[in-house]
Amino acid sequence: MPHEAVQSRIEKTLSLVPEGHVISYALLADLCGLPGRARLMGKCLKQIDANYHWHRVLRADGKIAFPAGSDKADEQRERLTEEGVVVKNYRVNMRKFGWTPDLHTILVELEY
Repeated sequence: MPHEAVQSRIEKTLSLVPEGHVISYALLADLCGLPGRARLMGKCLKQIDANYHWHRVLRADGKIAFPAGSDKADEQRERLTEEGVVVKNYRVNMRKFGWTPDLHTILVELEY
């Protein structure tokens, strides 16, 4: 799949994650039709326009992937906090704030 198509699919899928929720790199990859490609999501997110909601993507354990205390980690923590997501020690409770798409979203809005 061409890089532009992957990028577009990631941006579209990420736009579905509502404010105040987060998603793991792995689930994002699955929903983009690229199972097992969580690392690819991370690489592609580095190139996405800052207006997209890159800050809503975390590791599967809820941790921010950037090194704790780095400028990017602090920016991500700040952006999540502004949306009402509780971040403690650079970690988010995925059970509470994790997003899982409903059936309508899976069948109609996602592109595979």
